[in-house]
Amino acid sequence: MTSFELTKDIVKVLDNKKAEDIQVIKVNDLTIIADYFVIASTTSSTHVKALVDEVEFQLKEKGVEPRKLEGYQYANWIIMDYGDVIVHVFHEETRKFYTLERLWSDGETIDMKELLD
Repeated sequence: MTSFELTKDIVKVLDNKKAEDIQVIKVNDLTIIADYFVIASTTSSTHVKALVDEVEFQLKEKGVEPRKLEGYQYANWIIMDYGDVIVHVFHEETRKFYTLERLWSDGETIDMKELLD
C-alpha cells in the first residue's frame, strides 16, 4: 500500500466517523519523517478516542498497524505513526492552540475531493 493509498483510507475512516475539519498536508518535500500529515479534530475527548480506535481497527483489518501511538491517555491530541503517514487527532481547543496547519504551511494541502472519491 502506498502512502497516498494509506492516507485515503485514513481520511475515509475519519470522515465516516464524523471527524471535523479533516486536512491532509503533503510534507515529503519538507521533512524525512513522513509523506503526509492527516489532521482532524472533534469537540470531545471521547470522540477523539473513538476516531483513533476506528482508524486503528480498520487499518488492522488490512494488516496495517501503527508503529507508535501517543497521547491516548489524555485524548487532547493523539498521534498515530504509520511510518509515511502521521495522523493527528485533536480535541478542538488543542488544535486551535497548536495550529499544525500553520507550522506546516509550506507543505502541499491535498484537496479532500481527491481523497474521498
